[in-house]
Amino acid sequence: MSARTAAPTPPATIGIIGAGRYGTALARTALRAGLVVLMASSRDPVTLGARLSLQAPGASVVTAAEAARRGDVVVLAVPLRRIRELSPAVFAGRVVIDATNHLPVWDGPPPDLGTATTTSEWVQEHLVGARVVKTLNHLGADELEDDAAGTGSTVRRALAVAGDDDGAVAAAMALVERLGFDAVDAGPLAAGAALEPTSHAFNGWYDRERLFALLTAPGAGPGRERAGPRPAGS
Repeated sequence: MSARTAAPTPPATIGIIGAGRYGTALARTALRAGLVVLMASSRDPVTLGARLSLQAPGASVVTAAEAARRGDVVVLAVPLRRIRELSPAVFAGRVVIDATNHLPVWDGPPPDLGTATTTSEWVQEHLVGARVVKTLNHLGADELEDDAAGTGSTVRRALAVAGDDDGAVAAAMALVERLGFDAVDAGPLAAGAALEPTSHAFNGWYDRERLFALLTAPGAGPGRERAGPRPAGS
């Protein structure tokens, strides 16, 4: 596994595509971390604005194109089945964090991945020209808010980051750190399989050392037993 590190200057502005439960939880977490938050959704802008004024006050309603253009990073917080509705041209050249998962109850049967081996590679093939990174998908909305910790915390939950573009990975790792988590380089985008549902890392609470050990262990990836919840007292 490589040893890439977070960018020295963390992102200041985050674009979020999707204003569901996870997207709004991410918005609140980002706002608490001092980021400028731009949110786009298929909802009517007036309706979305009224909703965000209650659920994520301080977030701005924009188009997907503006979120991608103005965001230092842009996070996909939509159901996987909606990915094909996104315009590749909008995300060309941008750092795009794939926080999606294939969940049969929402997405139906798995998509035809074509030549890809993971859903994130499938996202990358659709958003040609984007710099796709996999992270933020392996913890729930409540955990995202509850487990975010300050930089001075002695115990911080670790999140893995997988991607092929070193600069994009560095930016994503810096975002993870600013949100209140320790970032662990998981390797190339294909390694994002180790973060998907049914993997050991999915929804498991690990510190940096334990997560790194898990990701580098033989057989890491889908099919492993899921980990337990955050340990008591952490």
